[in-house]
Amino acid sequence: MGKIAFLFPGQGSQYVGMSKDFYESSSKAKEIIERADELLGFGLSKIMFEGPLEKLKQTEITQPAIFLHSYVAYSLIENVSAEMSAGHSLGEYTAFATAGALTFEEGLKLVRYRGQLMQRAGDQNKGTMAAVIGMEAETLENICRKASSVGIVQCANFNSPGQIVISGAVEGVKEAMKLAKENGARIVKELIVSGAFHSPLMKSAEEKLADELNKTNFKELKNPVYSNVTAEKVKSAAEAKELLIKQLTSPVKWHEIILNMVRDGAEEFVEIGPGKVLQGLVKRISPSAKFYGVDKFADLEKLG
Repeated sequence: MGKIAFLFPGQGSQYVGMSKDFYESSSKAKEIIERADELLGFGLSKIMFEGPLEKLKQTEITQPAIFLHSYVAYSLIENVSAEMSAGHSLGEYTAFATAGALTFEEGLKLVRYRGQLMQRAGDQNKGTMAAVIGMEAETLENICRKASSVGIVQCANFNSPGQIVISGAVEGVKEAMKLAKENGARIVKELIVSGAFHSPLMKSAEEKLADELNKTNFKELKNPVYSNVTAEKVKSAAEAKELLIKQLTSPVKWHEIILNMVRDGAEEFVEIGPGKVLQGLVKRISPSAKFYGVDKFADLEKLG
């Protein structure tokens, strides 16, 4: 029997109405969601259930909202357990919380603070991100090196073969976009984001987040979590902290993470949380893998 891997989505998967059916269908979910509102000191669930979307899309709201939705979905799964897990950017915190390295409360507070810091860093150092489709990683890395003469730019997310996101200063990203088009990229599209995530422009957020992470008591992992920074299994609680600090300014090696999970025996992937982005990436990276998603209360039945 092949191994099962749990995957947790990151920013960009949010939608108005998330978690509402969990809240209405399960007393356990209701309890977790109400606990989150209490811990945060504001009605996060109201924004998740009713919007407005503009508010839900603010980084400092999006991050705890996605973490909460994924955690609630995970806590309702019965009869299926993961032998390994990973999360895309923000989702890595959910992976650590569900693997026992962090409590729910610690995870929620960290992602709320991370969202606030990233939003602030984005306001201070205006940056942007763009998706580049249909270009080899090496070619795009060379283009980013050239373009960085006009402004910081680097590959930020290696999502799947031929789907890479770049991030950095507005001038640097625009220059890289122009060069990518000239060099045969199939699609080049600027993303609507509030900052240059996974680039050196997040340095101010990284330092403050490091203080908070160092104050948090990480416990040893119950099952392996694959790191965004290294694409390999995290070896210890101390390493988990170190890699989460680096994660803010480092590229997300998602493509490599999935390949490494397959190498280590994963045959079934379950995306837990809003949307289907990660299922789509798995399909492109490892076409023979099976994949499912748990985003709604009704999805839980398909798993058991």
